[in-house]
Amino acid sequence: MFFTDYYKSPIGGITMASDGESLCGLWFDGQKYFESTVNGETEDKILPVFEQTKKWLDIYFSGDEPDFTPKLLLDGSDFRKAVWDILLTIPYGSVMTYGEIARLMAKQRGVEKMSAQAVGGAVGHNPISIIVPCHRVVGTNGNLTGYAGGIDKKISLLKIEKTDMSKMFVPKKN
Repeated sequence: MFFTDYYKSPIGGITMASDGESLCGLWFDGQKYFESTVNGETEDKILPVFEQTKKWLDIYFSGDEPDFTPKLLLDGSDFRKAVWDILLTIPYGSVMTYGEIARLMAKQRGVEKMSAQAVGGAVGHNPISIIVPCHRVVGTNGNLTGYAGGIDKKISLLKIEKTDMSKMFVPKKN
């Protein structure tokens, strides 16, 4: 059984999921892979981890960096978990490229190269948006590519963090 709760952010509705103790999902409503880690029945419930997550989100959306992290449960393959662990090291207001993460993964695994596309797949399937900051990952030369919540939300999150956007490239909508 999983439990859910909701948060109204300035850039869209957010659904949170928990196993009862840890946060195991946080998604913008309608985002790709929405609720991908929640299997089975869900029940709306007020839980301490949701209250802590809402406090974290209130601080974040006020433009400040939260100084705590709710208890997280990241469910995925060892590869995805390793990528998500790297995401947690990207400082507030900073970005890292998929290629940089691939190089770190290759070094950790003792291999010569790692696919940036494989890293992109893991980043895109991050089940805890914002707190596990997949929005801080950019393409080569600062291209703002790939965000399951949508590029507009990625840009908003980076602006909240006062990230230097001067060298970033926003793809044109067709």
